[in-house]
Amino acid sequence: MSKEQSAKPMSASRPGGECLNGDGAAGRLPISGSAGALVMKSVSLFLARGRKTSVSSRRQQSTSVEQKQELEKKRKRRARVDPKMKSAAYYAKIIELLKKKTKFSKVELESLCKIYSKLTHVTKHHREISGKSSPSATEGIDRTIFRELLHNTFNIITEDTLIERMFVCWDKESEGVIKLQPWILGLDLFLRGTEREKMGFCFKVYDLNSDGFITKDEIFQLFKNCLIKQPGEEDPDEGVRDLSELALKKLDVDHDGKISFEDYEMTVKDEPLLLEAFGQCLPSSESIVAFLITLRP
Repeated sequence: MSKEQSAKPMSASRPGGECLNGDGAAGRLPISGSAGALVMKSVSLFLARGRKTSVSSRRQQSTSVEQKQELEKKRKRRARVDPKMKSAAYYAKIIELLKKKTKFSKVELESLCKIYSKLTHVTKHHREISGKSSPSATEGIDRTIFRELLHNTFNIITEDTLIERMFVCWDKESEGVIKLQPWILGLDLFLRGTEREKMGFCFKVYDLNSDGFITKDEIFQLFKNCLIKQPGEEDPDEGVRDLSELALKKLDVDHDGKISFEDYEMTVKDEPLLLEAFGQCLPSSESIVAFLITLRP
C-alpha cells in the first residue's frame, strides 16, 4: 500500500446512509435511482401541502375581514335609522294595543301620544336645567310636569300629599316617571272611567300606606294637610281630630275601626258627594270636556 493510501482515514458507516469521515463529521451518501425519485416526489407533495395551507389561511383571514366589514356596515345602517321612525313604529304598536284596553278612538290615542311626546321633551329640558339629566334616565313625565298638568289642565288644586299619591298610582312600575301606557290608561280613567273605577282610584290615593284600608291616622293626615291654620288658633290639630273621628264613623260601615274599599263603596253609592271626601283627586267636568276637545283632529 502506498503512503498516500495509508494516510487516508477510514470511514465508518451508520444506518440510514450516513457515514463518519476521518474528522468524525457526519455526511450523507449520494441518493440515486428510484430512491432519489421517491424523495423528490415526497418533497414536492410536502411543498404543495404547505402552499395549500397558506392559501387556505389567507382565504380564512380574508373572509373574517369581510365579515367584520359587513357587520360594521349593518351597524352603521341601523345607527342611521331616523329616531322619529322608531318612535312612530313604537307609537303605532301602543295605539293598537290600547285600542282594546281603553275607551279612546285611534285618532284620540294618536293625539295623546303626541301630547305625551311633548311632555317628555319638557321633562327632559327640565332635567337638563336642574342638572339631573343623564343618558340612562328613563323617558317619561316627571313629578313636576305631572303637578303642572293637574293644576293647569284638569283644575286639580290640592296639597302635595295627594299629588304625590296620585303620581304613585299612575307610576305603576315605580320608575319615578309616568311612561306612555300608564299615562294613557290613567287618562282613560280620568276622562271616561266608570264610577267604580273612579272610586277605586280615589281609595288608592287616600290609602297612604297602601295596606288596603283608610285608618283614622291617615284621615287625620289628609285633613291636616288640607286645612289652613287660622290666626289666633291655638291647637288646630284638636279640630282635625274631631273631624277625622266623624269621617271615620260615617264611612266605617262594618264598625271595625278602619275603612275598607267595601265600606267606602257602599257609602259613596248612598252619598256620591263623599267620593272625594278626603281631598280632590279627580278632574272637574268642565276640564274633561275641554281636554277631550283638544284630542279632535
